Amino acid sequence: MRRIAMSVAASTMTLSLAGCGVLNATGSSTTATPTKGNDITVGVLMPDKINTRYTNFDYPIMKSKIVELTNKQGRVDYENAASSAATQTKQMQKMIDGKVDVIILDAVDAHAIASTVKKAKVAGIPVIAYDRLAEGPIDSYVSFDNELVGEVQARTLLEGLGSNVDSSDKVVMVNGSLTDPNAKQFKTGAVSELTGKVTIAASYDTKDWDPGVAQKEVAKAIASIGRDNIAAVYSANDAMAAGVVKALKAAGVTNMPPITGQDADLDAIQRILSGEQYMTVYKPYPDEAEAAAEMAVYRVQGKDIQFDALTQDTVDSPTNKDIPSQLVQVNAVTKSKIKDTVVADGIYKISQICTAAYKTACAEAGLK
Repeated sequence: MRRIAMSVAASTMTLSLAGCGVLNATGSSTTATPTKGNDITVGVLMPDKINTRYTNFDYPIMKSKIVELTNKQGRVDYENAASSAATQTKQMQKMIDGKVDVIILDAVDAHAIASTVKKAKVAGIPVIAYDRLAEGPIDSYVSFDNELVGEVQARTLLEGLGSNVDSSDKVVMVNGSLTDPNAKQFKTGAVSELTGKVTIAASYDTKDWDPGVAQKEVAKAIASIGRDNIAAVYSANDAMAAGVVKALKAAGVTNMPPITGQDADLDAIQRILSGEQYMTVYKPYPDEAEAAAEMAVYRVQGKDIQFDALTQDTVDSPTNKDIPSQLVQVNAVTKSKIKDTVVADGIYKISQICTAAYKTACAEAGLK
């Protein structure tokens, strides 16, 4: 096993649960005494509606798994903060006041939510940090190896530049929001791969991961660097990549440079097919969401062995150390890998991807 200090740096290896021992197990699945039965309420707090994954994948998968694990007796109280930290604080406080049994939290602002996490702790409500590591007394955490995500994005971007890539080639970086601890890790991983191989000509930390803000940032970079001098654009996620493409098109660019992304949004997959975006990072949402649901149910039901088996790693936040965690593997998706990733995993059907505008591109990519 390994330990990861998320506030400093993450290892670039991912963890497989196979072959690892179980730590701190207090009983077997047949002998452990549950603290709660199946009649439980799980609060689920998602951060925004800009990224379609939360509504389309994360929440529905969690809900389905919670229902399955509780023999259809468990309930889910769901809220989306629409990118507002203040709204999320109110939503979480409402769940605490409503005495939910456990909360799965994907924080808008990892620092701002810490005091409310403390309130949940005082109320005896475990909080599972999801996707983003919130500060405060978190019970466990499930996400991806975020520095590795940035490294994968940057390495694939360099591949997109080809064998003639030169250290003088100018790259624009459109990073995520400073309120999201993952954004710093994505950026750190990407910079570690790009440094010395290309020139980072401009770098932006994009408020709220807003595609409109990203579009303005790239327009500013174009004005400063020149549209024909931008060799590639590192975009930390797919929503912002859409803004990047709009800015380049507005400047008259017709042959897009390599542009990265993350989240495997449907429109990003289609942009990859059409050549407007070079790659995205596919993060297996079913694995992450199901793990969070299992952690939540097992935690409140006192099923310690199952909980410990899911959390073989530990991470540190700026406020707490040794948080039991699980990190899930990621995959780079370029045009040739669409079929073996998001299609093979059932995230999208070929019919969803290959609408009329993309029929030719789909045929060329072997999506039939």
